[in-house]
Amino acid sequence: MKTIQKQIMEAFQFRHACKHYDPAKKVSEEDFTILLEAARLSPSSFGFEPWRFLVIENRDLLEKLYPLAWGARNSIEGSSRFIIILARKRADTLFNSDYLKKIMENIHHLPEEAARKRTSAFENFEKNDFKLLGDERYLFDWACMQTYIPLANMMTAAALMKIDSCPIEGFDRTAVENLLVREGIIDNEHFGVSVMVSFGYRATDPRPKTRQPAEDVIRRIK
Repeated sequence: MKTIQKQIMEAFQFRHACKHYDPAKKVSEEDFTILLEAARLSPSSFGFEPWRFLVIENRDLLEKLYPLAWGARNSIEGSSRFIIILARKRADTLFNSDYLKKIMENIHHLPEEAARKRTSAFENFEKNDFKLLGDERYLFDWACMQTYIPLANMMTAAALMKIDSCPIEGFDRTAVENLLVREGIIDNEHFGVSVMVSFGYRATDPRPKTRQPAEDVIRRIK
């Protein structure tokens, strides 16, 4: 029986940014549910979950995305599953927003005094620790950083199941967001596009993995 350490290392050696999927091979609904749960159960700063996952199954919408997302074209042509990860904007991530109040009350089930203290701590975090209130874009960028946690967790879970994946930043953000607004899928006061990811099964073997040696990227402070 393989040790958990060996399984983990094999998964990371297996994982690569898949550029050519086999369109005949489909990720099962059971396996895909696991990937979505890996995303949903991911941690976030203060537990505020500043994201939403759009599972794009509509072929017409994928065709409309094709000219707007050059980095997704191979995925649109061959992958089995395609997700756009949204990040919440300032309207939802400002320390006193209705969204954060709802999270603390309905999801975290915080008593009123505990919620007040959490709000105060987050206000200090936004104003002083990370200085996120100086520009409209800062809070959105912070939320986008959060979305890379579930992105990574989904890809790692996929690799453990021998499912291929590809993270995608190659797209015109404004054009994609405008498309999603026109299609009635997002309200761009509350959401913007952070990143995309596809899942499926490789059509060809990838090139050997290349990385810097450990001693060049890891520094132990004793």
